[in-house]
Amino acid sequence: MRKIEEVLRLHDAGGRSNREIAQTVQVSPTTVADYLRRARQAGLSWPLAAGLTERAVDLALFPPTAASRVKRPEPDWAAVHRQLGRSGVTLDLLWQEYREQHPDGYQYSAFCLHYRAFAHVLPVTLRQSHAPGERLFVDYSGQTVAVIDAVTGEEHPAQIFVAVLGASNYTFVEATWTQGLADWLGSHVRCLEFLGGVPELLVPDNLKSGVKSPSLYEPELNPSYQELAAHYGVTVLPARVRKPRDKAKVEAGVLLAQRWILARLRHQRFFSLDEVNRAIQPLLVELNRRPFQRLPGSRQSVFETVDRPALKPLPPTRYEFAEWKRATVGIDYHVEVDRHYYSVPYRYARQPVDVRFTATTVELFHRGERLASHARSRVPGGHTTVAAHLAPAHQVVAGWNAQRFLDWAAQIGPQTQTVIERVLQARAHPQQGYRTALGILRLAKAYGNDRLEVACQRAARLQVISYRSLASILKHGLDRQSPTPTQAPLPLHHANVRGPAYYH
Repeated sequence: MRKIEEVLRLHDAGGRSNREIAQTVQVSPTTVADYLRRARQAGLSWPLAAGLTERAVDLALFPPTAASRVKRPEPDWAAVHRQLGRSGVTLDLLWQEYREQHPDGYQYSAFCLHYRAFAHVLPVTLRQSHAPGERLFVDYSGQTVAVIDAVTGEEHPAQIFVAVLGASNYTFVEATWTQGLADWLGSHVRCLEFLGGVPELLVPDNLKSGVKSPSLYEPELNPSYQELAAHYGVTVLPARVRKPRDKAKVEAGVLLAQRWILARLRHQRFFSLDEVNRAIQPLLVELNRRPFQRLPGSRQSVFETVDRPALKPLPPTRYEFAEWKRATVGIDYHVEVDRHYYSVPYRYARQPVDVRFTATTVELFHRGERLASHARSRVPGGHTTVAAHLAPAHQVVAGWNAQRFLDWAAQIGPQTQTVIERVLQARAHPQQGYRTALGILRLAKAYGNDRLEVACQRAARLQVISYRSLASILKHGLDRQSPTPTQAPLPLHHANVRGPAYYH
């Protein structure tokens, strides 16, 4: 306002040119010319009339424009918002289609302005735009559900798995015992079957069960999780560490699950995981059918019309959970899995291998080549051996054979030699006993030859010949204890012994 007054003073009283006034007031010559033009139209000149306020001068120079009384056809902004979620659809395309139906409608700039005003008041979970069938966000709820042991009365917390589709916010919720790998992958399988299709991307948090090594650039997935993704033809895109907006959909889904499902179950008592999931199912259906607050329809209706048609079909077979681990083949060319031993060809002794095991099978790989496949056994300490894997005629395997173990044992003492003989003879193939024999003989390095000799004598007397037994004897110092005295044999002839004739 002061600049306008200074422009009038310099022009009327000072007789300065527009350029000189512009340099003095620090505005452009065009602005000076506009101020003077408006002053002439308003009948103002310098000096200003007494009692004329700044507000009055401002209204005289810049009178408010009358609002347009033309009523423009209003687009269906909710439909515009949904259409923007489709691949290749832009505001320009939607505006052109709008103008084809309403030639007297909004111009493009006004169309964009009104849409942004509509989108700004939407909840954050609805404001994000995702292509149909593109992303499935997965995570665990921070809240748990207590499951009571009917026998002991002890409470066990059940974890709550939540998954949300990006475009429709269609939600899946289930309870599992843990957040471990088996439960994590199992929930994914059941979720995809619940959806009836497969999205393009999975967006998990950096849970250890899913992401082995979080990284901004190259996150390393758990091998089993990667195998599940390959089975269903889906890409895993982990959220960035400490970036909750990367998975805002599932964060909001977790909040809704807590409010509309878990909160309603807080007064119920559950005695099995199955009971929890049966209670969740009707509440989950109600949640997905619940109408949106500011958009037409519901998660269910938008899923049926937008997400479901875009999902890829499920594969013909269900994913079978498999675990992977890294192991080294023993000198007996067997690999231990859950306290059972499985053979590989003898030439791979001491080589590192990858082990893939399911509930029914065990597979062993070396540099991507499958060496062996076995039916899984639950017998602890047992061996599953393929005859073709054995060394020819039970000959030397990388310098190790039965005689070498016996010679080594003889150097320690006769009791140790006897134990090693019994270990090797107790196996169907001597090679199956190499690992146990090696473990027993290496105990001498930790405890000395004399103590191992005594421990072997004690183990042979008690008929508990195994590596674990001998290690326990030495660890607890039982080899240093005096042997338990044995009871003297009773006499065969005694006055109190009646004999068989007594009963006849």
